Amino acid sequence: MTENLPPQDAAREAAPAPTADAQAAPGAETASSATSARPPIAPMSKTSPITRAALLAYLLLIVYASWFPFSGWHNQGLSPLIFLETTSMPRYWTKFDAIINIIGYIPFGTLIAYALYPRVKGILALLITAAAGLLVSGTMEAVQTYLPSRVSSNLDFYTNAAGCAIGGLIGVLTVRRLLDQSQLQRLRQAWFAPHASQGLVLLALWPLAQIYPQNFLYGLGQLLPILSEWLSQLLDMEIDLASFVRPDVDLTVEQYWLSETIITACGMVGAGLTLLCLMRKPSPRGLLVGLMIAASVIVKALASALLFAPENAFVWITPGAQGGFLIGAIMLAGLAYAPHVAQRRLAVTTLLLGLVIINTTPANPYFVATLQTWVQGKFLNFNGAAQFLSLMWPFFAVWFLWLPAHKLNAAKVS
Repeated sequence: MTENLPPQDAAREAAPAPTADAQAAPGAETASSATSARPPIAPMSKTSPITRAALLAYLLLIVYASWFPFSGWHNQGLSPLIFLETTSMPRYWTKFDAIINIIGYIPFGTLIAYALYPRVKGILALLITAAAGLLVSGTMEAVQTYLPSRVSSNLDFYTNAAGCAIGGLIGVLTVRRLLDQSQLQRLRQAWFAPHASQGLVLLALWPLAQIYPQNFLYGLGQLLPILSEWLSQLLDMEIDLASFVRPDVDLTVEQYWLSETIITACGMVGAGLTLLCLMRKPSPRGLLVGLMIAASVIVKALASALLFAPENAFVWITPGAQGGFLIGAIMLAGLAYAPHVAQRRLAVTTLLLGLVIINTTPANPYFVATLQTWVQGKFLNFNGAAQFLSLMWPFFAVWFLWLPAHKLNAAKVS
């Protein structure tokens, strides 16, 4: 019917009829058109920075847990691969040990699969993950032959490698749903700055750093007593590094209470401000900071109940800790919407202040007596990783907050 019409009429005839939305007034945009203005998340073209950071952090935890306590190194005249030269099971082993070894390496395998995506995926990613599990587990067991306090075991090697393979399978099956075009990815881009990946991994470890028994609530980074002990053993003389920084260590009850309050407040505010300075304006800041602090309290209580006794689950709630917690909550509420530069600088200040006070305040005698009842036993590996987090978390946080990426991306956060 259109072949006899003029070109203009033919084109008009062939054109589709305008829809109701197209006939609407130009200024009357619908909600659907506004929503469609935001383009969908494109498939990932490179490895996620947050998975790489998480993988590195977890690998460091494995190394620390496997080689803790890092003392007494010497050649025992054994082959580093002696655990592979025997086919019999270890004389002393329990189902608990085997299960813990498997569970401990599952996150490691999952993170390897996530870190390989999208460049390597599918069955090849699973094979690489399994091979990495064999390599890392074998290295940990081989080095343990030089530690008199550790015993390399073929059971540990096999169970660790199996856990890594299971984690790799989980990672291969879930990577697209979690990292590629997922709601989690949308929230990550909507709520946090582009440079926040390493910081989010660091902040996820903060509640876990509360597992290791500490003198004070949020009193992380107490490094001077350990360094003093190492130097005393090395030089065969009594050395107290804290006395060089703070000669007068005899504190009154009020001074000790004040130190505990400051340590708790600084630890809480430092972690909270580190999270706040990574957030964009549309993010639910109060909710996320509150969830992180609540997680730290829950982990602290569960760890105290498990490592000591159920009645000691809340032994760390002292008057000084209560006062520091209240001060920290007030400070975080007042600084929640402060400029990100101010939040970052205050986070560094509070973390450094907390490090100075925690390393120069003597231990609570009651806490030392309670610590004597802690039998590490089966938790030796776990204790090493927990202690590593407890000691190093504030230093890693200060390092992260000093990265130049914060200055380069300050405008992108808002």
